[in-house]
Amino acid sequence: MARHSIDTDYLVAQLQALLHIPSPTGYTDSVVRHVSEELQRLGLTVELTRRGAIRALRQGSRRAAARAIVSHVDTLGAQVKSVKENGRLELVPIGTWSARFAEGARATILSEDASFRGTILPLKASGHTFNEEVDTLPVGWPYVELRIDAHTRSKDETLKLGIDVGDTVAIDPQPEFTDSGFIVSRHLDNKAGVAVMLASIEALEREKSATPVDTHWLFTIAEEVGVGAASILTADVASMVAVDNGTSAPGQNSSEFGVTVAMADQTGPFDYHLTKKLVRLCRDEDIRFQKDVFRYYRSDSASAVEAGHDVRTALVTFGVDASHGWERIHVHALRSLAELLTAYAVSPLEIERDMQQHGGLEGFTEQPPADAGLGFEPDAD
Repeated sequence: MARHSIDTDYLVAQLQALLHIPSPTGYTDSVVRHVSEELQRLGLTVELTRRGAIRALRQGSRRAAARAIVSHVDTLGAQVKSVKENGRLELVPIGTWSARFAEGARATILSEDASFRGTILPLKASGHTFNEEVDTLPVGWPYVELRIDAHTRSKDETLKLGIDVGDTVAIDPQPEFTDSGFIVSRHLDNKAGVAVMLASIEALEREKSATPVDTHWLFTIAEEVGVGAASILTADVASMVAVDNGTSAPGQNSSEFGVTVAMADQTGPFDYHLTKKLVRLCRDEDIRFQKDVFRYYRSDSASAVEAGHDVRTALVTFGVDASHGWERIHVHALRSLAELLTAYAVSPLEIERDMQQHGGLEGFTEQPPADAGLGFEPDAD
């Protein structure tokens, strides 16, 4: 079989390590160092962009029509909007997430020279003081504040601590790994995707597997704010598979088990031929899967296409319950996704024309004709 055996203990250990490294967008140096060192330990050549996006090359038989597999190391977080007169902090979100899920979170304020602990609380947090008003306070970032675990009850005292406008706030992940295989934590989006990619590489290296073309294993640092893979691809990459979370929620077809293959997101359909290949690999390799369409979701692939990269794109996901909130996944989905990535990495190159950036009709792909099965012949003229 083309799919490889995945070391789930290694995958889970990497996820645990990643979750304990704060990496909200804009504060990713530490996690970039961790991932880069692990990639080098696995034997890959690592190259960083100026800001720290990672490109790890695993050489194949040919360079042209290279494949890219991408996830992001940055997570949601917050930033200090202002220091309030009571010494507490007004926040704005990093990335898109509801203040509903920030209420009660433990957090670390990352100032220029030090770090401080604190809790994000509603403005009216005490029932003994506000009675029923604690239940009627609106939900939103203007209605929460960060209480600092330091001796401060005024704006001046907080500023003297070294805390100021613009400081990054990292939200505690609070991970729990259950005996039943469920993993509950913040920031599974996309620390779990990074762990899946590392486990896939570990399997390929362990088996000394050959691939038909070069594979670029990419780790971006600003996906949560829409930048993602905008500037990390090289010209020899012909196709890119993004690894991210799928939303297992009412009205969606995603699952916390198996692979969820995205057929489209808010930017439109993914590449017909690449997506079809991934689905076929799931069937051929007996990997549980389902398809889904995401209406309020975008990934690294969207930023790459919007930046002008002429690459085929697809998205494969692990189902997350309560995405961008109190997230939960199952190790079954992570293992299944890693199996698919290994099968894809070693699969034959099927569209030879992709070796060229431009060409004529010869070798161009074909889709089933629109009139197939309509029961009539189109006009000859």
